[in-house]
Amino acid sequence: MFVLDILAVASSSGLVKLDEARSELDGMVVEIELTLISIIQGVALTFLIERAREIISTRDVILWPYVLAGLLVIFVFWSRSVLHIITLIRWPLEFGHNFLYITCALVEAILFTRLTNPAAWFGLSAVFGAVGWILFTYDLRLIKAREADSSGLAANQLIRMVKQDQWMNITVLVPAVTLCNLLAFGCIRLWPGFFIDRHFHFLLAVAQITGFAIYLFYVIRHFRNVAPFVVRARAEWRSTLSV
Repeated sequence: MFVLDILAVASSSGLVKLDEARSELDGMVVEIELTLISIIQGVALTFLIERAREIISTRDVILWPYVLAGLLVIFVFWSRSVLHIITLIRWPLEFGHNFLYITCALVEAILFTRLTNPAAWFGLSAVFGAVGWILFTYDLRLIKAREADSSGLAANQLIRMVKQDQWMNITVLVPAVTLCNLLAFGCIRLWPGFFIDRHFHFLLAVAQITGFAIYLFYVIRHFRNVAPFVVRARAEWRSTLSV
């Protein structure tokens, strides 16, 4: 009987250590992703600042909306990424997901070099949206992994909300944004006299700013909805190995 008690204690201790190790790795992966997002968005912001400085110094007011649109792109990408990290990211590290983050940042940086070229701006915005759509689709595998981890009410509710939001982005929001940018690019290429020579591309930029602002509001509202479940869900995930 004494031996069985010792084995039970040893087994329990092993599970506790395993649980602690998984929690430590989860925290490490979250830190890696947050660091990556901060770095790549910092690089993108550097490109935006450099081009914005040139535009503002020349006082070309007609191009100022593109600077604001670029800033909103950074706001949206950063907030969307952080929201994704706190709701889904655990060990093991997902390389494909992070490679797509870096690809998005590359397109974003190139996009910011085209603030003075409306056609190229909207064309690259459509490309950025397409890469974002691939990222959202790829990340469905992370949602499936978290579904396997979920063993409590809070975790299950969190995953349901995240999954609903993910499909909303895949089927409606991201395709709509991409299509609108593609249409703006087509309009400028087809009717340059109207949109470039007469500066009506300004209206397209304002429409883009409005769309980005609405989407940013949607992201912030979604964060407020899922925030109450995040801490409880992660506590349930940590307890999975010790059950």
